[in-house]
Amino acid sequence: MGKTGDNIMEDPEQTGKRAAARRAVDDNIRDNQVIGIGSGTTVVSAVDRLVERVRDEGLNIVCISTSFQTRQLILKNKLPLGTLEEYPELDVAIDGADEVDTKLNLIKGGGGCLTQEKIIASCAKEFFIIADDRKDTGVLGTFWKKGVPIEVVPMAYHPVQLKIQKMLGGKVELRMASRKAGPLVTDNGNFILDWLFDGLQVDWLDTDRKLHCIPGVVETGLFLNMAKAAYFGTSDGKVFIRTASNSLPPSDPTPVCIR
Repeated sequence: MGKTGDNIMEDPEQTGKRAAARRAVDDNIRDNQVIGIGSGTTVVSAVDRLVERVRDEGLNIVCISTSFQTRQLILKNKLPLGTLEEYPELDVAIDGADEVDTKLNLIKGGGGCLTQEKIIASCAKEFFIIADDRKDTGVLGTFWKKGVPIEVVPMAYHPVQLKIQKMLGGKVELRMASRKAGPLVTDNGNFILDWLFDGLQVDWLDTDRKLHCIPGVVETGLFLNMAKAAYFGTSDGKVFIRTASNSLPPSDPTPVCIR
């Protein structure tokens, strides 16, 4: 899609992201809602659409951020910013994903914000995913080759790394920071391990339970049975929607840990 008045062509990936974000906001955001705002590049388009609707329709909304980046984005656009202390129950949360399978299982955390993203998603009555259609692969690990992000307490990163490899196989790497020496540090002051599972047959629900049972693991980038629907935008600006009608059954919130 070309920009009016010049010869600059928009990146097809960005066209898809923007289309999905705008459609999700238009379909699911109503007046007097408290909205969880995810992190990453796709969410920028969702915020842009929220700004337009607040301006044009006079929507009264409150936004809850999932990261420092999102908080700055909300403040920059002069949208009302709230906290979970004020609003522990959200109406809607909208976020991106690194990959989505046929049952709306998600890998998230490529940007390192998985813990706060999952907290916000868990507090929302409805959770929607927005992404370009490359993320809709049917099987996790098809497109996203960087593994499952796992946030860990810094002192435990190496024992956790070894335990995951012994228990689940594959390879676990400590994520390093970009443009600085040392590991990436999350907004919570923790490290990120990436579990590379390429070629393994994975039961995601069982895997997520096992990971949570390892002392030192804070949260995983597996978002299972959480999303109500995923909006996928194509390079020509079309949007298709997958619902969670065939998602996994609800998981036990207090899994039994066997060591």
